[in-house]
Amino acid sequence: MACGSCAIIPDYPRGKLDIKLVVESDDHPTRLALEALRLPPTYEIVVAPPGSPRTKPRALNVALPLLRGQFVAVFDAEDAPSALQLREAAERFLREPRRLACLQARLTIDNIEDSWLTRMFSIEYASLFDVLNPGTAALRLPPPLGGSSNHFRADVLHEVCGWDAWNVTEDADLGLRLARFGYRAGTLPSHTQEEAPSRFSAWLTQRRRWSKGWMQTLITLSRHPRRLVAEVGAINAGALVLMLTSLVLAPPLWPFLTAATIYELAAFGLPHPATGLDFVIAALWASVVLFGGGSVIWLSLLGMKRRKLLGLWPFLPLLFPYYLMMSAAAWAALYDLILRPHHWHKTEHGLARSSRHNMETIAARAAAARNAPPGA
Repeated sequence: MACGSCAIIPDYPRGKLDIKLVVESDDHPTRLALEALRLPPTYEIVVAPPGSPRTKPRALNVALPLLRGQFVAVFDAEDAPSALQLREAAERFLREPRRLACLQARLTIDNIEDSWLTRMFSIEYASLFDVLNPGTAALRLPPPLGGSSNHFRADVLHEVCGWDAWNVTEDADLGLRLARFGYRAGTLPSHTQEEAPSRFSAWLTQRRRWSKGWMQTLITLSRHPRRLVAEVGAINAGALVLMLTSLVLAPPLWPFLTAATIYELAAFGLPHPATGLDFVIAALWASVVLFGGGSVIWLSLLGMKRRKLLGLWPFLPLLFPYYLMMSAAAWAALYDLILRPHHWHKTEHGLARSSRHNMETIAARAAAARNAPPGA
């Protein structure tokens, strides 16, 4: 088992672990801090050589030829995966046919109480990882992978040539490329705690990178439409078009559609169809407004219920301004795509004030100290 970018203490045979800690060549503070830990031989510090692009997928590609394990797991350095996650992923891979090439664990927000943004992030992650991803995986459709807690078969990663070093949302590109090679991704009912940005500036920086990566993925997929249909099938190709439309084309249009809807209601009130065509137009308008907005609320509530976050229900009305913020990020991403397409906006971590993981770690250490024999 090989892990990229993160040091964890899993419930897994130590002799089968091969943990790579990937750092940039000029990141001297991180490298010195890792060396000072005097890590056991299970860990290896991999220094990515100077070069471009300076992206996470390039660093992963540097480590890929050095892996010795049969399975590969990718974690961000700040994440806290469940101790059983590696074992559960390996057992699932051994039970399933080789066509199942990837397993996505469920990301949960660690610092929910930090700000209203972290609460909205928690609601968003609940609907994505507890509702949408399991649903797409059950339908054998390519799910939108997250950037952390992804588990792969190592030989399949080599077969598809690893990650796209130039795509700033490498997980999205890789998940769809696996589907083009005839493989599928599933979900793993194991959780990884992740720190969400609590300030708007940090949130916007992260979100514009994600949005730019989806734009890059759409451009890549749309180069040869007939080839895409031949590789994944008409149904999967249609599903990919719908998913990419909702992630790439829809967000920049939300403010204009919202403004048009508000203006129509303020100026003319509710529709009063006089002809059959007016009735059809009114029905379509009502369907988009009611079912579109209702689906957002329903998916969020379902995810919150499954994740036991129903206490956040007072924040549900903020979903609509939150989506408008995503639109601002999409426009910023379009700007980046034109002027600096491969620039990686880094997200600062280690700022959480209400980390559940930190509190659990402190409690575990306190319990171990209480149970330790005298003089230990």
